[in-house]
Amino acid sequence: MNAADRFDLHVHSRSSPDSSASLDAVVAAVVESGLRGFALTDHNTVAGHRALAELQRRYPSYLFVPGVEVSTHEGHLLALGVGEAPPARRPVLETIEWVRAHGGEPILAHPLRRTHGVGESVARSAPGAALEVRNGHNGEIANARAELIAAQRGLGGTGGSDAHAAREVGRAVTETSVSVATVDDLLEEIRRGRTRGEGRSLGPWGQARASLRSAGLRIGRGFRSV
Repeated sequence: MNAADRFDLHVHSRSSPDSSASLDAVVAAVVESGLRGFALTDHNTVAGHRALAELQRRYPSYLFVPGVEVSTHEGHLLALGVGEAPPARRPVLETIEWVRAHGGEPILAHPLRRTHGVGESVARSAPGAALEVRNGHNGEIANARAELIAAQRGLGGTGGSDAHAAREVGRAVTETSVSVATVDDLLEEIRRGRTRGEGRSLGPWGQARASLRSAGLRIGRGFRSV
C-alpha cells in the first residue's frame, strides 16, 4: 500500500526512567523526519500527557497520541489512546481487557524480544488487531518473527522507534493507508488491520551497545525492572 501518514508509535520521554528525550526535542525530530506524529509511551506513567496536550495545541497540523508502555507479567504492552496508566504487572490478558475498556488499543510491544517481550506463545494467542512488527531497538530476527506471526494470524502491524533519545525518533514507523484526522481515526485504522510497520532494525553492534546501556541503567535503578 502507499503510505498516507507515517507515525512513530513507540517513543519515550524523560518521564521514563531510561530516557533522556525532552518532548520538545521529540517534536523537533518528528518534524525533521517528515512524520505526521508520534505516540508518547512512557513506562507505566502518563506524567507527560499534560505537556503532550499543550504541544498538540501548539502544533495542530500534527497528531500526538497519548499512550503508555505498561509492564505486564508476561512482557510489555503498548496502550495507545488512554488517559491513565493501566495497573502494572498484571497478567497481559487482563491488561489488554483494561485498555479496551478504557477506549484504547492494546498492542504487544516488541513481542519476540528476549527481554521484556511476551514471547511467541502469547504473540500467537493474545487478542488484538495488530502486533508491533518493527521496533527500532530490536534485531532483525525478532522483528522478522513478529512480522511472520502477524501475517499468519491475519493481523495488522505497527512500527515504532522505541526511542529513548530524540535522535532515534523515526527509526521505525507505522504507515496508514488513508490520512487520519484524529487519534480515534488512527486507532480505528489499527483496529481494522490497515496499518503496517516499516523501518530499520538494530545490527549486532547496535544491539551490543543497547544491551550495555540497558545494563548500566538497570544498575543505576538498583536492578529494578521497568
